[in-house]
Amino acid sequence: MMRGHAVILALAATILATPLAAQEMEPERCPRLVAWNGGAELRPTPASYVIPVQAEAAGDLVTLTFVGHATFLIESPASVTIATDYNGVVRPSVVPRIATMNRAHTTHYTLYPDPAIEYVLHGWGENGVPAEHELTVDDVWLRNVTTNIRGGFGMSGTIQRDMNSMFVFEVAGLCILHLGHLHHELTDAHLKALGRIDVILAPVDGGYTLNIDDMIGVLDAINAPLVIPMHYFNGTSLARFLARLGETYAIERNATPTVQLSRSSLPPMRTVLVLPGF
Repeated sequence: MMRGHAVILALAATILATPLAAQEMEPERCPRLVAWNGGAELRPTPASYVIPVQAEAAGDLVTLTFVGHATFLIESPASVTIATDYNGVVRPSVVPRIATMNRAHTTHYTLYPDPAIEYVLHGWGENGVPAEHELTVDDVWLRNVTTNIRGGFGMSGTIQRDMNSMFVFEVAGLCILHLGHLHHELTDAHLKALGRIDVILAPVDGGYTLNIDDMIGVLDAINAPLVIPMHYFNGTSLARFLARLGETYAIERNATPTVQLSRSSLPPMRTVLVLPGF
């Protein structure tokens, strides 16, 4: 009986993580950076990725602000604004041109967005057809890779296929990944579809999305230079995550919720950058 139960659980885990077949094609942009080795051969020095504006051409800088929960405001050099997991409660101070959403819970979407938003991108599909987005707005190119979700909080609930989207934003050559409300580890097909990622916006609550071990597995598999935590509710859950990830990543804290990033200023070893708020 126990063996049969284990087989069922293993089968369910496989089904949950099965990606959309159409997403197995590797994208042409944000390709995987073969030369990146996670800083394994680099001396672990503090990262210097917060750059004064005068230090680089304005066209290289991407401004990222942690609004709260799973919402970030991304601002491109051409002033294109993007709000991730835009919802009816946690919103940026400006109306974004682009709003991405996911529907695991109501804190990740709204059915009544500000009508001034030019592009509203749902991370879920309709009538069994997965969401598929690829969009260029001035100097921003974005796309989505779908994952499956559970039908409720915690580990219970039925599996809903392709109802979460991981959104990839290419801005000034920087590839930023928002994991959304990720509920399972990623397959090789997911990783191939994502391509090279420079910055991961990762939920680290330890339970509502993924447990700490599985989330660390996802981050290690993607192997991006910079991870920015989100969706951690309180300092205790964040501290647990940092304690574990601090074994293999450098940990940095920013004084404000806003940071300026560029490809050339990525840290020399894998780094977690904590922005104030939750």
